[in-house]
Amino acid sequence: MGVHQKFLMENSSEVLGSKGLIKKNEFLRIIVQCLYSLGYSKTASCLESESGVSYKSPEFQFLESHLLNGNWDNCISFLNSIRDTLGETMDSALFLVLKQYLFECLTRGEDALALDVLKKRISALEVDRSKVHSLATSVVSLKDVESGVRDGNVIHDLRRKCLTDLEKLLPPPISVPEGRLEHLVETTVIAWVDSCLYHSSSNPVSLYEDHKCGRDQIPTVTTQILAGHRNEVWFVQFSNNGEYLASSSNDCTAIIWKVLENGELTMKHTLCGHMSAISLVAWSPDDTKLLTIGNTEVLKLWDVETGTCKLTFGNLDFVVSSCAWFPNSKQFVCGYSDPEKGICMWDCDGNEIKAWRGMGMPKVVDIAVTPDGEYLISIFMDKEIRVLHMETNAERIISEEHSITSLSVSGDSKFFIVNLNSQEIHMWDVAGKWNKPLCFMGHKQCKYVIRSCFGGFNSTFIASGSENAQVYIWNSRSSTPIEVLSGHSLTVNCVSWNPKRPHMLASASDDFSIRIWGPSS
Repeated sequence: MGVHQKFLMENSSEVLGSKGLIKKNEFLRIIVQCLYSLGYSKTASCLESESGVSYKSPEFQFLESHLLNGNWDNCISFLNSIRDTLGETMDSALFLVLKQYLFECLTRGEDALALDVLKKRISALEVDRSKVHSLATSVVSLKDVESGVRDGNVIHDLRRKCLTDLEKLLPPPISVPEGRLEHLVETTVIAWVDSCLYHSSSNPVSLYEDHKCGRDQIPTVTTQILAGHRNEVWFVQFSNNGEYLASSSNDCTAIIWKVLENGELTMKHTLCGHMSAISLVAWSPDDTKLLTIGNTEVLKLWDVETGTCKLTFGNLDFVVSSCAWFPNSKQFVCGYSDPEKGICMWDCDGNEIKAWRGMGMPKVVDIAVTPDGEYLISIFMDKEIRVLHMETNAERIISEEHSITSLSVSGDSKFFIVNLNSQEIHMWDVAGKWNKPLCFMGHKQCKYVIRSCFGGFNSTFIASGSENAQVYIWNSRSSTPIEVLSGHSLTVNCVSWNPKRPHMLASASDDFSIRIWGPSS
């Protein structure tokens, strides 16, 4: 029986755990490895001595002994003996050993032997050719090294590094994969978080007990009702820094609300000047400016600090359906309801910078720019989504079967969601790797414009308004709602999750009110 087979048998004898699924020897080896990596060498050595289980397998100890002593033929013979076990990494392992052998030949002045190793043995290996070429260049420069130079410490350090690199290539059980215990624990924590429907925190998860968040981690209770509007509230959106909330209404006004330290909101400015209902507001990324769109009317640019209108874009035939800012807070795009006008990019002085127009340009329903500024996403003629890469002009088209009413992008620029009149919300990836979307259902939407949003830590949740006067919340990994919030008396048109306060959600309704939602605790 070979050393390798014997070690495998010893490694599978005793088991641990209530289910008997953990091999004791493996468990101990992983603990010892972790102790060494954390710098607790004395404790690790003591555990090895007491348990009789060494972190290093007999095979690895054999290889270590011969490599540190410069017995290159024995090292190579050993690697060849486990060729089947090594598989594709065989040549990479041989390259490390032969590279060290070659270097030591040069330091001893054995140039001919070094070149022979390079030409006949290293060149025959199936490894990255750039590594071989780099090594050949090194040989030329190292040939100038004075013959007979031998620094024992340098040689020993290089052999030790070679062994460390080699250890990463050796499969278990010959070698324990680097950071194995940390990996196992981290995998468990990730599984906990992925299965936790209410998880929304960046704080490290405690290992002392199985992790599970309660529903008190997300907003489910009305904490405040804002009654500043005199008609239906159509749109609501928190600022990027989470310090303000903007709302717009059928009463032709928009309101900027200040979020106080205690979580309450108070009115800061009422923005007047539109002649018709305000269908949408958009915060500049630096939160110093706000755009408001009049329903079939002009677009206005406001100064957030003073509440004054800085510029009015267009006139009565300037029918803008949507707008979105670029990351520099100096330019924005507008989508028009008039097919002939398409999409335009403007600066804050009223200058048109760029336009996407043409005979084939349909009516724009909604528009968004990813926070990183890389993509422009547009909804055309109700059912078509166009994802345009701003730098390359590469365009991808997604066709939905049902009419789309709204669009929202995640804070990390990776995903976007669209509300459909089929009472579904579809989530797509911006990069275009998905063949089909994730679907979220449960809310009611047949005839009105209903808007949804991402929320919580890492955009964990999706929230949406509904025609049945309720607010729906989904975990982004589950198609069915985890919460349905009641309180409004008429259709909820829009929702917005505070990007800096993951426990704060706002909803705008036809009942003239805005509700602020917080956790039950």
